Amino acid sequence: MTEIDAKTDALVPSWLTLPDIAEMLGVEVTRVRQLVKEGQLIAVRRGENRALQVPAAFIDGENAKVIKGLSGTLTLLRDDGFSDEEMLEWLFTPDPTLPGTPAQALSENRGTEVKRRAQALAV
Repeated sequence: MTEIDAKTDALVPSWLTLPDIAEMLGVEVTRVRQLVKEGQLIAVRRGENRALQVPAAFIDGENAKVIKGLSGTLTLLRDDGFSDEEMLEWLFTPDPTLPGTPAQALSENRGTEVKRRAQALAV
Protein backbone atom coordinates (compact mmCIF):
# COMPACT_ATOMS: atom_id res chain seq x y z
CA MET A 1 0.00 0.00 0.00
CA THR A 2 1.47 3.30 -0.98
CA GLU A 3 0.77 6.94 -0.39
CA ILE A 4 -0.53 8.61 -3.53
CA ASP A 5 0.59 11.85 -5.07
CA ALA A 6 -1.69 14.58 -6.40
CA LYS A 7 -0.80 13.80 -10.04
CA THR A 8 -2.01 10.20 -9.80
CA ASP A 9 -4.99 11.20 -7.68
CA ALA A 10 -6.01 13.65 -10.41
CA LEU A 11 -5.86 10.93 -13.09
CA VAL A 12 -8.24 8.55 -11.30
CA PRO A 13 -11.81 9.85 -11.62
CA SER A 14 -13.35 8.06 -8.63
CA TRP A 15 -12.41 5.79 -5.77
CA LEU A 16 -14.06 3.15 -3.60
CA THR A 17 -13.24 2.10 -0.05
CA LEU A 18 -12.66 -1.57 0.71
CA PRO A 19 -16.03 -1.89 2.55
CA ASP A 20 -17.78 -0.37 -0.52
CA ILE A 21 -16.13 -2.94 -2.77
CA ALA A 22 -16.96 -5.79 -0.39
CA GLU A 23 -20.61 -4.73 -0.50
CA MET A 24 -20.61 -4.47 -4.31
CA LEU A 25 -18.98 -7.89 -4.71
CA GLY A 26 -21.07 -9.50 -1.98
CA VAL A 27 -18.00 -10.62 -0.01
CA GLU A 28 -16.38 -9.86 3.34
CA VAL A 29 -13.91 -6.97 3.63
CA THR A 30 -11.23 -9.54 4.45
CA ARG A 31 -11.70 -11.03 0.95
CA VAL A 32 -11.16 -7.59 -0.62
CA ARG A 33 -8.01 -7.17 1.49
CA GLN A 34 -6.88 -10.57 0.20
CA LEU A 35 -7.40 -9.44 -3.43
CA VAL A 36 -5.19 -6.42 -2.69
CA LYS A 37 -2.58 -8.59 -0.96
CA GLU A 38 -2.57 -11.03 -3.91
CA GLY A 39 -2.02 -8.14 -6.31
CA GLN A 40 -5.37 -8.49 -8.07
CA LEU A 41 -6.33 -4.96 -6.99
CA ILE A 42 -4.30 -1.86 -6.18
CA ALA A 43 -5.25 0.01 -3.01
CA VAL A 44 -3.72 3.29 -1.89
CA ARG A 45 -4.15 5.42 1.20
CA ARG A 46 -6.19 8.54 0.49
CA GLY A 47 -8.27 11.19 2.18
CA GLU A 48 -8.22 12.69 5.62
CA ASN A 49 -8.27 9.38 7.46
CA ARG A 50 -5.81 7.73 5.02
CA ALA A 51 -8.31 4.95 4.32
CA LEU A 52 -7.35 2.33 1.75
CA GLN A 53 -9.13 3.01 -1.52
CA VAL A 54 -9.25 1.35 -4.93
CA PRO A 55 -10.03 3.05 -8.26
CA ALA A 56 -13.76 2.56 -8.94
CA ALA A 57 -12.92 1.69 -12.56
CA PHE A 58 -11.44 -1.62 -11.34
CA ILE A 59 -14.84 -2.91 -10.19
CA ASP A 60 -17.58 -4.02 -12.57
CA GLY A 61 -20.58 -3.06 -10.48
CA GLU A 62 -23.09 -4.53 -12.92
CA ASN A 63 -21.59 -7.99 -12.73
CA ALA A 64 -20.26 -7.67 -9.17
CA LYS A 65 -16.66 -8.57 -9.96
CA VAL A 66 -13.20 -7.15 -10.57
CA ILE A 67 -12.95 -6.09 -14.23
CA LYS A 68 -11.73 -8.79 -16.58
CA GLY A 69 -8.05 -8.60 -17.47
CA LEU A 70 -7.05 -6.36 -14.56
CA SER A 71 -5.23 -9.03 -12.57
CA GLY A 72 -3.14 -10.18 -15.56
CA THR A 73 -2.32 -6.60 -16.53
CA LEU A 74 -1.21 -5.76 -12.99
CA THR A 75 1.00 -8.87 -12.98
CA LEU A 76 2.63 -7.83 -16.26
CA LEU A 77 3.26 -4.29 -15.01
CA ARG A 78 4.60 -5.57 -11.68
CA ASP A 79 6.94 -7.93 -13.58
CA ASP A 80 8.13 -4.87 -15.54
CA GLY A 81 9.15 -3.30 -12.22
CA PHE A 82 6.26 -0.83 -11.91
CA SER A 83 5.31 0.43 -8.44
CA ASP A 84 1.61 0.62 -7.52
CA GLU A 85 1.65 4.34 -8.21
CA GLU A 86 3.31 3.88 -11.61
CA MET A 87 0.75 1.20 -12.50
CA LEU A 88 -2.11 3.55 -11.60
CA GLU A 89 -0.53 6.33 -13.63
CA TRP A 90 -0.12 4.03 -16.65
CA LEU A 91 -3.65 2.61 -16.35
CA PHE A 92 -5.30 6.04 -16.10
CA THR A 93 -3.21 8.02 -18.60
CA PRO A 94 -5.02 8.44 -21.93
CA ASP A 95 -3.50 6.46 -24.79
CA PRO A 96 -4.61 7.80 -28.20
CA THR A 97 -3.85 4.45 -29.83
CA LEU A 98 -6.38 2.59 -27.65
CA PRO A 99 -8.34 5.13 -27.60
CA GLY A 100 -8.98 6.17 -24.01
CA THR A 101 -7.08 4.94 -20.97
CA PRO A 102 -5.93 1.35 -20.43
CA ALA A 103 -8.36 1.18 -17.47
CA GLN A 104 -11.25 2.18 -19.77
CA ALA A 105 -10.18 -0.38 -22.35
CA LEU A 106 -10.16 -3.12 -19.69
CA SER A 107 -13.64 -2.16 -18.52
CA GLU A 108 -14.81 -2.31 -22.16
CA ASN A 109 -13.42 -5.85 -22.49
CA ARG A 110 -10.46 -4.78 -24.66
CA GLY A 111 -7.94 -6.43 -22.36
CA THR A 112 -5.90 -8.03 -25.15
CA GLU A 113 -4.85 -4.62 -26.44
CA VAL A 114 -4.00 -3.41 -22.94
CA LYS A 115 -1.90 -6.50 -22.22
CA ARG A 116 -0.09 -6.11 -25.53
CA ARG A 117 0.90 -2.57 -24.54
CA ALA A 118 1.91 -3.67 -21.05
CA GLN A 119 4.11 -6.41 -22.54
CA ALA A 120 5.69 -3.89 -24.91
CA LEU A 121 6.79 -1.82 -21.90
CA ALA A 122 9.06 -4.68 -20.82
CA VAL A 123 11.12 -4.54 -24.01
